[in-house]
Amino acid sequence: MDCLGVLARLPRVSAEEAKLPPKSVQFRPEIESLVRLIEDTPRERLLEEVAARIKGGTTYREVLAALFLAGVRNIQPRPVGFKFHAVLVVNAAHLASQNSPETDRWLPIFWALDYFKNSQADQSRKGDWKLAVVDESAVPPADKAAELFASAMEHWDESAADVAAAGLARAAKPQEVLDRFCRFGARDFRDIGHKAIYVANSWRTLQTIGWEHSEPVLRSLAYALLQHETGNPAEGDAEADRPGRRNQELLKKLPAEWLHGKPDAGATKALLKTLREDSWEQASNQVVEMLGRGVAPESLWDAIMAGAGELVMRKPNVVALHAVTTTNAMHFAFSHTTNDETRRYLLLQNAAFIPMFRTSSGADKGLQIDDFESIAPKANGADAVEEIFADATHDKLTAARKTLAWLDANGDAKTFIAAAQRLIYLKGTDPHDYKFCAAVLGDSGHMSETLRNRYLAASVFKLRGSGSPDSALVARTRAAL
Repeated sequence: MDCLGVLARLPRVSAEEAKLPPKSVQFRPEIESLVRLIEDTPRERLLEEVAARIKGGTTYREVLAALFLAGVRNIQPRPVGFKFHAVLVVNAAHLASQNSPETDRWLPIFWALDYFKNSQADQSRKGDWKLAVVDESAVPPADKAAELFASAMEHWDESAADVAAAGLARAAKPQEVLDRFCRFGARDFRDIGHKAIYVANSWRTLQTIGWEHSEPVLRSLAYALLQHETGNPAEGDAEADRPGRRNQELLKKLPAEWLHGKPDAGATKALLKTLREDSWEQASNQVVEMLGRGVAPESLWDAIMAGAGELVMRKPNVVALHAVTTTNAMHFAFSHTTNDETRRYLLLQNAAFIPMFRTSSGADKGLQIDDFESIAPKANGADAVEEIFADATHDKLTAARKTLAWLDANGDAKTFIAAAQRLIYLKGTDPHDYKFCAAVLGDSGHMSETLRNRYLAASVFKLRGSGSPDSALVARTRAAL
């Protein structure tokens, strides 16, 4: 495609039209023009216009940054889901891109570009919204930003949190920002885990596109984390807030050496049973008891991840799916925060959230991830993986059982993972396809081998089968590039 020829065919834009509204955030000059291209180009022409920019020298990192920032500026992060998946899915699309063969590298990103235009139109129908410029007169000095941010978040004070988030972006080190935000992302069960997901994915994406873009992202994130129903949560007793308040007290009971316990498969099995059958209070209590007697946190994370995966087997709906994506986000925060108290809090909160997801999803008492039977595929080697994903199109349980048998016999998770990822970007039509696949394939690497195979097998219930039709965007993207 001739870049100059494409640009020549675009409608002329006057200088006045090119100006942003005075109350709208503007990004750094080197990225603003690309963001505007994504915002202003009609959906039916966007992929071709971005392809022309790429051929003219625009880099992958620049496209990723502009896509993320266009979503932050144009999509209201409340509720933290629905149309806001245009922002939440960017990191998952990036991961899919990084794990793709070179010939397919742009497919996930171009899918996300198209999805942004869909969400932008949805936002317009529901009322135009733009991330406003920050009140510069109220931005706190560097030595006050962290204290004022914590106070504003504790009191659910939106205007104070907005300027404090801007102050943090300008003054704090990235690690300090993560430590503070991941605590508030995990404190309540509103929006079925999307708050924690936004924290983790913001951090991941900023690590790729550059911290210089952090201020609008952190302001959007603070606004999202303060999403709530009528009435200030600090003055109420909503069910969504109860685990956070109770676990804040329970974490004080953990011994100083709680991180240094020993792996215990029996404890994993016992906690998984609790997550399957009992209340969130009992789950939190059991985590405290097990850590207190020297069980390694990794054994408890095995149970939490497996419990989330089991919900997808038992009730493969969107709520159960978010048990997996939320667990992925909270485990990421657990692994990357440097604050010991926050790390304890994240583990207790995630354990409490799984029974809440179970109740919210309506999961029955059917399949159990730790004892469903395997069935050997008829084919061998790579052909067996093809057989599994062919079955996944119409018979998820059979595909899961064959996956388990194949993984137990071969131990080759990489081949399975590569096949699953390729089907997502060739056939995925929903942001949850990308988010779920990224979460499962990421967390499986942190699990013990026995449960890892069962967890990957359970994921088949929400992965794409090879019989699904290809996304219409695949051919269009390849033609554009």
